[in-house]
Amino acid sequence: MTHVWLRAEPRDNEQRVGLTPEGAAALIARGMQVTVEESRQRCLPLADYLDVGCTAAPEGTWVDAPDQAIIFGLKELPDDDTPLRHRHIMFGHAYKGQPSGQVLLARFGAGGGTLFDLEYLLDDDDRRVAAFGYWAGFAGAAVALRCWIAQQHGGIAGPVHPYLSAGHMTADLQHAMSRLDGARPSALIIGAKGRVGTGVADLCRELALETTLWDMDETAHGGPFPEVLQHVLFFNCILARPGTPVFVPENAGQMDRALRVIGDIACDPDSDFSPIKVYDRATDWQSPALRVYDHPPLDVTAIDNLPSMLPVESSKDFADQLLPSLLTLDDLDAGVWGRAKATFDAAMA
Repeated sequence: MTHVWLRAEPRDNEQRVGLTPEGAAALIARGMQVTVEESRQRCLPLADYLDVGCTAAPEGTWVDAPDQAIIFGLKELPDDDTPLRHRHIMFGHAYKGQPSGQVLLARFGAGGGTLFDLEYLLDDDDRRVAAFGYWAGFAGAAVALRCWIAQQHGGIAGPVHPYLSAGHMTADLQHAMSRLDGARPSALIIGAKGRVGTGVADLCRELALETTLWDMDETAHGGPFPEVLQHVLFFNCILARPGTPVFVPENAGQMDRALRVIGDIACDPDSDFSPIKVYDRATDWQSPALRVYDHPPLDVTAIDNLPSMLPVESSKDFADQLLPSLLTLDDLDAGVWGRAKATFDAAMA
């Protein structure tokens, strides 16, 4: 019997979950066993999972789960050197040269386990079967606006927090911007046709920002891209990969620019292929803005769990997208799971 073990997320401010109680009920109806860990912060209550037939386990006990259990989480595992013997479904961030990813792969190598990276679950057309991208874009645009608003008051953005809904987030921003006497920044979105870019564009539209939408056609020439510096806000919604052009060069601070805030929604600062060369580390909920230049200021915001600012909406959306693939977990050698395993094996080799 296939055993899915839904672990708690150990990271602060990570309330999302990749499986809803309704999804768990569907897995159980398919003949699978579902264990759900207790969690101090999950946005959906444990009782709802138990009501549909799941079994509860204490938080963090996945390390002692049966060998054949498939451990399902979203973000990173506790940062230690413990060998990983299970099969894990999660975002590994391990295939683009990230130093932390190499450590993770070494742990799988030491324990004999397998990573099924959520970013590399692909359908027959090579498209991701599930992504948080829309909500990352929506929330990332909100954080970048917060950074710009703080600049208008002579400061730098303070801590961010989760919202009950996208409507609450938008209303909060509209209130903050109403105090600026009608001032509105211009915005450029690269990757505007994708899930992430669509989320950014929708938030910008809600706030009546003048927005330029770019996608593959506009970036095909490979750069340079002076238009980026001519907008007040720039949103990078392109995943870093070999061949990605540089959108913001290292010396951008010395150039004439209107640019004040970079929202690197893709957030791959330690990738070899990052197109944003003015920073090298992610930001976080406590300090969402990294000031890379003064006079005039240029802030970068790059939070790697943005959808958790809208935990309920983003979790339900992602879980609905992923469920058809989870229902095929009985055959890990075929379909999306077989392709993800091949990607893992290639990285290990």
